[in-house]
Amino acid sequence: MAIGKRIRFFRNRKGMTQKQLGELLGFLGKTSDVRMAQYESESRTPKQDLVKEMAHLLDVSPRAITVPEIDSYIGLMHTLFALEDMYGLKIGEIDGEVCLRLDKSAGTTYTTMFDMFHAWQEQAARLEQGEITEEEYDQWRYKYPELDTSKQWRKVIPSQELSDLILQDLKPESD
Repeated sequence: MAIGKRIRFFRNRKGMTQKQLGELLGFLGKTSDVRMAQYESESRTPKQDLVKEMAHLLDVSPRAITVPEIDSYIGLMHTLFALEDMYGLKIGEIDGEVCLRLDKSAGTTYTTMFDMFHAWQEQAARLEQGEITEEEYDQWRYKYPELDTSKQWRKVIPSQELSDLILQDLKPESD
């Protein structure tokens, strides 16, 4: 989730308007909502000191607002938290092991993510069973979805032109 969406998410979580947050940050009354709208639309990027102040006002870590860097454990945790907010990813325990799962109540997000995760799990199982090499597995991951043969998650909506051609071919010929 990009920084603008994170700002909006946490602002809404606190029940604040753009104007209210802008004024608390010290922006002039007439421009406070415009300035916040610019940050949320990402036409402007807030400097680190402003992010820290926003985080304080929104009662979150500055890392929760900024785009997390997955190169650190803490950055990875904030990435997972963002995935929980966006896609309903949940943490749980199965047989004494910590696991991540999808939340079924997330509706179409659940269905789409389930199909994608299932395709990934199939490839991981093929690697584990020796059906594919680690190189082939990596190719699948790094070129995803190009090499995904399950195609379960894709919706194919034909163009109007293709749809018309199909219908034309299905019509009985008149003599």
